[in-house]
Amino acid sequence: MARKVAIVTGASSGIGKQIAKNLFRNGMDVYALSRRVYKMNELDDLGIHTLHLDVSDQEEIEQVVNQIAQEAGRIDVLVNNAGLGTFGSIEEVDLSEGEYEFKVNVFGMVKMIQAVLPTMRQQKSGRIINMSSMDGKLGNLMGAWYVGSKFAIEGISDSLRLELKPFGIDVAVIEPGAISSNWKGIAIDKLMEVSGEGPYAQMARQTSDFFALAYKFASTPRVVARMVDRAALSRRPKTRYVGGAGAKPMLWARRILPDRCMDALNVAMYKYAQKIVNKQTAFNR
Repeated sequence: MARKVAIVTGASSGIGKQIAKNLFRNGMDVYALSRRVYKMNELDDLGIHTLHLDVSDQEEIEQVVNQIAQEAGRIDVLVNNAGLGTFGSIEEVDLSEGEYEFKVNVFGMVKMIQAVLPTMRQQKSGRIINMSSMDGKLGNLMGAWYVGSKFAIEGISDSLRLELKPFGIDVAVIEPGAISSNWKGIAIDKLMEVSGEGPYAQMARQTSDFFALAYKFASTPRVVARMVDRAALSRRPKTRYVGGAGAKPMLWARRILPDRCMDALNVAMYKYAQKIVNKQTAFNR
């Protein structure tokens, strides 16, 4: 029996790299895609196919997916992991930055889906696994662009699941909490660059301190990779998989608390984090 074929975007580091490794170890023929091909030598050594892909380039997506379909003869799993995080106040983040956030996180995902669907429909089988976040259900201080893109992924995935059910194609969403990766540092650097001074400076510092504290308890990328394994390999996959530091309690709170109470909880958490970080900084001096 031919090995199933999986495509993983954003596979050059962290979560994406671990997802590619796990699927390969579970017997799949894996194509790992990223702009930073030079960071995927480890995957090459394992026998995983590595290809260049910029998910903001729709023409390249079409070319790469067609190449994979021709080489492998099938596509069984698509993991839309590529993404970025733009943080800063809505007032101060340049609109072009917000547009690029959606171009990568949302439109790149949709174009990947459009590219694989003809093959999956012909097979009458397939799994599409979209990387959301617990922020796909929660507001996040100074994170409107990132949160908005993840909310969009949630809604698109729900509608897509209905469209594709008649063709034997399942759609699952992954909703991680805090996960150790380079993403946090990049996002906070951008936040402070955009909103570290001016009317939102205090909020920016609170957000930075919250991330600094929260990510001390972050889960490893293996937690997300195992959720993807279940979504890809289960006979009857769930529509959503939640895991990683903070995800389950925060999503539980979101389900039961009114909006204003959830707002108050968020503000309290950010203020508490800033207080703890300030104490630690004073102690270290």
